Amino acid sequence: MPSKVPTTFHELMSRCRHTAVHLEMRDSYAVDYEKGPFAEWRQGVRHDPSDRSSWWRPWLDLVEETVSRGVTVHRARIVSEPVSEYTRFLYDGTFTNIAAGEQVRWLPRRRASDIALPGNDFWLFDDRIVRWNHFTGDGASAGPEDTEDEAAVKLCATAFQAVWARAIPHDQYRIL
Repeated sequence: MPSKVPTTFHELMSRCRHTAVHLEMRDSYAVDYEKGPFAEWRQGVRHDPSDRSSWWRPWLDLVEETVSRGVTVHRARIVSEPVSEYTRFLYDGTFTNIAAGEQVRWLPRRRASDIALPGNDFWLFDDRIVRWNHFTGDGASAGPEDTEDEAAVKLCATAFQAVWARAIPHDQYRIL
């Protein structure tokens, strides 16, 4: 029987009606689309919040459109402290996510020790579909995997709720 799960991330976001939540648990990523911006950031390039045209990108359009339909988009990041250089890069650019309508929180890893967490980063759409984000040991994308498995959905929903409840809103979190 063919899967009813949409095949692209854009389709998952477009069909989402209530909530899209994202849990990130790695201290660094090496995904292709961030290699250039991360290298530039390491050389001192920073986005100017007042020059929206210089940092706005298709991802932010998708988030803004999703939020405009009434969908709540939450992102939580579990981070080691002191944070990695890559986490500093993410932190510096998080204002763009917020400008698009995402709500972002940070949870120091030490405060997550007693939370049952899945083995991979994920997106959860409408408490119905999980998109696992698989990565190699070096942080490169190893491709996504989608599931509607009830046990996986429940694990991700419970984990995200626990993380979100403890996590610190971006405007209050100070990186170490």
